[in-house]
Amino acid sequence: MPNPIKQSPPQTSSPEQTRIALGIEYDGSAFHGWQFQLHDAATVQQEVETALSKIAATPVRVICAGRTDAGVHATAQVVHFDTTSVRNERAWVLGTNTKLPPQIRILWAKKVSSEFHARFSATGRRYTYVIANREVKPAIMGRQFSWQCLSLDVEKMAAAAQYLVGEHDFTSYRSVHCQAKNPVRTVHGLNVERRGELVILTIHANAFLYHMVRNVAGVLMAVGCGKAQPEWAKQVLEAHDRTQGGVTAPPFGLYLVGIDYPDQFAIPESKSSLSFLN
Repeated sequence: MPNPIKQSPPQTSSPEQTRIALGIEYDGSAFHGWQFQLHDAATVQQEVETALSKIAATPVRVICAGRTDAGVHATAQVVHFDTTSVRNERAWVLGTNTKLPPQIRILWAKKVSSEFHARFSATGRRYTYVIANREVKPAIMGRQFSWQCLSLDVEKMAAAAQYLVGEHDFTSYRSVHCQAKNPVRTVHGLNVERRGELVILTIHANAFLYHMVRNVAGVLMAVGCGKAQPEWAKQVLEAHDRTQGGVTAPPFGLYLVGIDYPDQFAIPESKSSLSFLN
């Protein structure tokens, strides 16, 4: 009698994954930066992933558009994640927010194509650095502003800023711990303006190096205080040597305020309720 044919178990296709993009704002002063850390330190990524995993009822890992340092804020961080869980956009926003600490909020959720990548699809990023320029250090929102007691000359700062616009080797403006292989970045615009007691720097570039914005702010503040002439910003740039630069400005006062994506992805633009960031 022939051996019976063994029947293979029925093949079932794995559930189709959906890619979801989220817009996030957060007050970074309570966290050790965005990126998850092995030691026991609170990070924005850890809080977001924990909250999303509860709503998805399965582990979720997110990829962000730009990692922020300890103490740095964001009004327009963008992340994406893949999931087999079926939830509507309202559930991803409102449900996740109920699981997050008050310093973090999901602003929007959107189903996107698998071609979208929060980091690699980005064509540009915008940061704003806010300085409270007055004699006395602010007691209110002290962790949302940097502070400079010496009067800042905004016109000289703006003149110095123009030396940094364009494609340059920003070795002198990045941390010695920066791991990027290529120090060349393109700064599309660098604006300096005063609004009352606030001096606001806005920088738009294709990408940024580690501590690049804070080192730019440090040089511009040194020029604004009269410690150096505007041309010093160019001299620092051309030195290609971090030791020739200024002091790294504090993280408080730095905000990630925008990520640029191709129109095909239709990623929503996040606007802050804080007027000095718009």
